[in-house]
Amino acid sequence: MSRVDDVLARARSGLQRLSPEQAWREVESGALLVDTRTPPQRARQGELPGALVIDRTVLEWRLDPTSPARIPEADRDDLRVIVICRQGYSSSLAAASLHEVGLARATDVIGGVEAWAAAGLPLAPGPADVRE
Repeated sequence: MSRVDDVLARARSGLQRLSPEQAWREVESGALLVDTRTPPQRARQGELPGALVIDRTVLEWRLDPTSPARIPEADRDDLRVIVICRQGYSSSLAAASLHEVGLARATDVIGGVEAWAAAGLPLAPGPADVRE
């Protein structure tokens, strides 16, 4: 096993990851879906209805309720955050990092947007709700 695979396994061990269908149901019930894909990936694959796009480089600052740089939706530690990326790898690391800043209910989507699309869940042409 490579070192990065070991890091990924440790990150995932603290998460209750969701299938795309489970994630969609939670989003419909008020969970915050955060898309960390790059602009070219989103242009190719489509946008996710209701998702907030937050660049991975600022994710923790935007979602930490104690951060002066937080987005308005990040107003409490018990916020349910579901991170999604292209294939479900970097989103696991991101969700684990959100646990480190106190968001214990953060998780990610198994298989990412590729699995989301394969499950027939909604995609949209845009525009995205990008938070910088």
